[in-house]
Amino acid sequence: MYELDYYDVIVVGAGHAGCEAALAAARLGCKTAVFTLSLDAIANMPCNPCIGGSAKGQLVRELDSLGGEMGRAADATFIQSRMLNKGKGPAVHSLRVQSDRVKYHTFMKSVLEHTENLDIKQAEVTEVCAENGKITGIKTRLGAFYPAGCVIITTGTYLGGKIHIGELNYQSGPDNVSAALQLTESLRNLGLSMRRFKTGTPARVHKRSIDFSVMEEQDGDEYITPFCFDNTFKLENKVKCYVTYTNAETHRIILDNLDRSPLYAGRIQGVGPRYCPSIEDKIVRFSDKPRHQLFVEPMGLDTDEYYLQGMSSSLPEDVQIKFLRTIKGLEHVEIMRPAYAIEYDCCDPLELYPTLEFKKISGLFGAGQFNCTSGYEEAAAQGVIAGMNAAMKIKGREQYIPDRTTSFIGTLIDDLVTKGCVEPYRMMTSRSEYRLLLRQDNANDRLVPIGHKFGLISDERYQRFLERKNILDNETSRIKKATIYPCEELNKMLESKGTSPITQGVKFIELLKRPQIDYRDLAQFDDNAPELEHDIIDKLEINIKYEGYIKTQTEKIEQMKRLEEKQLPTDIDYKTISGLRLEAQEKLNKYRPLNIGQAGRISGVNPADVSVLLIWLSGRKHGEN
Repeated sequence: MYELDYYDVIVVGAGHAGCEAALAAARLGCKTAVFTLSLDAIANMPCNPCIGGSAKGQLVRELDSLGGEMGRAADATFIQSRMLNKGKGPAVHSLRVQSDRVKYHTFMKSVLEHTENLDIKQAEVTEVCAENGKITGIKTRLGAFYPAGCVIITTGTYLGGKIHIGELNYQSGPDNVSAALQLTESLRNLGLSMRRFKTGTPARVHKRSIDFSVMEEQDGDEYITPFCFDNTFKLENKVKCYVTYTNAETHRIILDNLDRSPLYAGRIQGVGPRYCPSIEDKIVRFSDKPRHQLFVEPMGLDTDEYYLQGMSSSLPEDVQIKFLRTIKGLEHVEIMRPAYAIEYDCCDPLELYPTLEFKKISGLFGAGQFNCTSGYEEAAAQGVIAGMNAAMKIKGREQYIPDRTTSFIGTLIDDLVTKGCVEPYRMMTSRSEYRLLLRQDNANDRLVPIGHKFGLISDERYQRFLERKNILDNETSRIKKATIYPCEELNKMLESKGTSPITQGVKFIELLKRPQIDYRDLAQFDDNAPELEHDIIDKLEINIKYEGYIKTQTEKIEQMKRLEEKQLPTDIDYKTISGLRLEAQEKLNKYRPLNIGQAGRISGVNPADVSVLLIWLSGRKHGEN
C-alpha cells in the first residue's frame, strides 16, 4: 500500500448523487475528489433518459434552488419538456424532460472537470478506513490509500451489482460496467447494517423497427418551464414521444414464461420497488387490467435507440422479443439492449442522522440508492445535502437539516432516517402532508435563501432571484388595486368560460379568483398589465386562487415547527422516563430522534408517548427531572 494526497472530502461514486455531492463540497471550498469505476459512466442514465416526473420534478427544482447542477444540466440537454398533471391541482404539477442521454453525461462530466477544488479519479474503492469511530480515508484496488476528513458513499447500483436476464446472471453494474465487489464487506466491518435491493430497466430498441404511425403521439408543452430558476439556455422541444399498449397476447406470453423469470423462480433475493414494478410483476399483480401503457421515447438526437418506459423486465431475451412483437407498432421490433434486473447492496438509512452522516462513524456520509432510494432525482437531492454537510463538518460550521415543512427533500430524508424503508423508496407528492406549500413553482422562494446562506448560490444568482421575486410581488400588489371595467368583449369572454358577466368595475384580483379564469384572459383588458414570463404567471395565479388553502396549511406548519423546536438530548436513556410504553422506549433508544417532532413520526411512538416526552422535557427544563 502507498499513500497519496489528502482530501477534505472523498466521494465514492459519480452517478447523480456523487456528482452533486462532489460539486457541493468543492464549491464550498473543500479539497474534494470523486472516484468512479469509469469516467464514461459519470452522471450516466442507465435506466430512463429523463429528469423529473411526478414529485421528482419538485426535487429537481429544490435541488436547483440550493445550488445543485441537475436542473441546469437538464435544461441544457433536454429534447422534450412536459408539465405533468396539469389537469389536476398545483400541488401535483411536476416538470419532466426527456434528456439526450449522452449529452447529459458530457455536460455533467465537463462541469466536474472545470470545478475548482475537485479532482476526478477512475479507480475502484475497496475499503473505507476509520479509527476510533472516525473516518481516516479510503483504499483503492490498486493499493493506494487516500487520507480524508469525510467520505460520502454514493455507489448507486454498482455496489455488489448482479445482472439478471432470464436464467443468466453475472456480476456487473449497469451497462456492463464493472461492479464494486469488495466495498460491502469493508462497510460491514465498520459496523454498518447492509441489505440487498433490486431494480430493473426496459429494453432499448431500434427506431427503424418501430411503426410510429399506429401509436399515439405525445408532444411537448407549448410554454416550456425550465428547471433552473435563472435559466439562460434556449428551451426548445426537438422530438416527439409516443404511447402504445400491451394486450391479451402480450400478457399470455409473459404468464406462460413466468417459470423462466428469475424474480418468480427465486433467483433474485433483493427487494424490488413497489411503485416501479417489472411488466411481469404488473401483469401478475394487476391481472384484472386488460392492457398496460408504455411510452416509446428517444434516447437522444444522435442515436436511433428508443426506450420503452413501463416495460422493465428480467425475462430471457427470446421471451422479451416475443412479447414486445405482440404490441401495436412493435410487431417488427429489433432489440438493441435487452431489459434486465440488477441486484445491489445498500445501507439501512435508520443508521443515518438527518444530515446523512452515519451515527456510528464520524465523517462517513451516504447518499442516493446506497441509502435505499430509487431514481436519479432522489439521489441527486441527497447528494447535495451530503456534500453540503460534509463541507460544513470540515469547516466546523453548522450543518443543514432540510425540514419536511419546507421541502420535498426534507420529506425524503426525514422519511428515510425516521421511518426507514423495506423496499426502494420513491418520492411521491402524497408522501408530503404539506404538498400544497411545497410546489415546484415556489421552490426558489423556499430554498434559494438557504442555498445563498450556505454559499452554493452566488451573490449574482441571488440577485437575479430577488429581481424575479420583486416582479411577482409588484404585480400581485398591482392587481389587488387594479379595476377591470365591463365591456362587450370582456363579458363575451367571461360567458364563454362558463362564468357570469360583470355590470360594473371589478378588481382584477377578484375576477382572477374565479376558477374558470386565468391571468392571460384578463390581462388583455388591462392596459397596465406587464409582459410576464410564463412561470411567473403560473405562480401568481396559484397564490391567488389557493390563498385560503395555503393559509390553512401554513397554520399547520407553525404547529409542527413548535414541536421541531423542542430538542431532545442525544444521551437520553429513554428507559428511565416513566410513562413511556416499552415499545416507545425501544424505538426511541434505537433511532435517537433529534426533537419531539421527529420522535412523533417514528413508527411505534404514539401521541400519548409524545405527551410523556413533552412533560419530561418541561420538568427537565425546570430542574424537576
